Amino acid sequence: MSFKIAIIGAGSVGFTKKLFTDILCVPEFRDIEFALTDISEHNLEMIKAILDRVVEANGLPTKVTATTNRRRALEGARYIISCVRVGGLEAYADDIRIPLKYGIDQCVGDTICAGGILYGQRNIPVILDFCKDIREVAEPGAKFLNYANPMAMNTWAAIEYGKVDTVGLCHGVQHGAEQIAEVLGAKSLSELDYICSGINHQTWFIDLRLNGHRIGKDELIAAFEAHPVYSQQEKLRIDVLKRFGVYSTESNGHLSEYLPWYRKRPDEITRWIDMSDWIHGETGGYLRHSTETRNWFETEYPQFLESAAKPIDPAKRSNEHASHILEALETNRVYRGHFNVKNNGVITNLPSDAIIESPGFVDRFGINMVSGVTLPEACAATCIASINVQRMSVHAAISGDIDLLKLAVLHDPLVGAVSTPEEVWQMVDEMVVAQARWLPQYADAVPAAKERLSKSKVQTRDWAGAARRNVRSIEELRAEKAALKQAV
Repeated sequence: MSFKIAIIGAGSVGFTKKLFTDILCVPEFRDIEFALTDISEHNLEMIKAILDRVVEANGLPTKVTATTNRRRALEGARYIISCVRVGGLEAYADDIRIPLKYGIDQCVGDTICAGGILYGQRNIPVILDFCKDIREVAEPGAKFLNYANPMAMNTWAAIEYGKVDTVGLCHGVQHGAEQIAEVLGAKSLSELDYICSGINHQTWFIDLRLNGHRIGKDELIAAFEAHPVYSQQEKLRIDVLKRFGVYSTESNGHLSEYLPWYRKRPDEITRWIDMSDWIHGETGGYLRHSTETRNWFETEYPQFLESAAKPIDPAKRSNEHASHILEALETNRVYRGHFNVKNNGVITNLPSDAIIESPGFVDRFGINMVSGVTLPEACAATCIASINVQRMSVHAAISGDIDLLKLAVLHDPLVGAVSTPEEVWQMVDEMVVAQARWLPQYADAVPAAKERLSKSKVQTRDWAGAARRNVRSIEELRAEKAALKQAV
């Protein structure tokens, strides 16, 4: 069979290569075309060279093209995959640093909270541009697979306003399941069966079975507390498990910023996080990690080219959903996964218009969600708080209404636990002014925001955050590692 896949943001070299090799693990997909597009011509050249090497080494007839002209890449595409980061690290730094001045301490800041909401404001106009091109030049009925954060807001905008058949994809559920299987002593992940449901990054393992045996709350708590690593790295997640009765998919650092209880006082934050790696709760951890590794593909490019010359091994196909969804749609081999779609009653106690993440089955007829799921009340309450923020954020991004944007940020659980309304109003003005070049819908609001900032009397804080890793020591360790490598 032959069809075309377009990848937007293909300059994300490592992830694009993973998606590419996963898809080519399906025997029927040898003759397809991949159209790569990105705003960085340099990154496109690198990833195309890598994928061309994969094709050549495996003797495949697969076609790979690359262009900075997005519309050309989308022409005739049956599937469009997006993994973009609008504004890059420059805008992302504002998502973390400006809220810190108002006491809002984020670890990642890409889903909700102040950073995630502004990230959505940057992304949604671009997502709608993608959707316009898909409607106009892609294959009729083309499917849009969104991997970009903030997942729920992007997917909500694409479905509701972009009018494109869209599914949001994330790997948080798979990673959470891997942890649970490990602490329970499973020999392989296949021994664990589970139902995981909620919203993206706030998904809950509401039914767990190991070799058919149902795992209860007490058994799971005991397993995590006995684990020598997770008992320290996932202290907050374990505490939520004890109180809610179910385990969350998201990392300690991610989960901590979606709730109003664990990051609202500096002296409390360090109780619940672990500094062994950024993902466990470090202040601005993902920003630091992304900044320090921003050019890793440049330094490791020769290794990428070398590995690209090896045969594709279907046994090493990853658990990213994209290739499995395409296989099911095209071959009718059924796939079960967890997908981000509009609720429409699938989860009984979440709003119908929300973007949920829940189990579904894929076959030639599409993605078929398992309906009638009911979340535990505490999980539903936590999700609804975030959904309300997401809804207002999407509507603000569409309308360019800065007052609605401020209300969305004000209602965020962690922001509301930390900041006053006056602080929120000033903080949003500051963020919109700083990121104006990526926020075309707020162009008319920027002059007034600047004027308000010039007269503002709200005091900000000179605060680096409650839990920062010593960057200098990391640089020293990296230098030491490089020296050792050179010596060897």
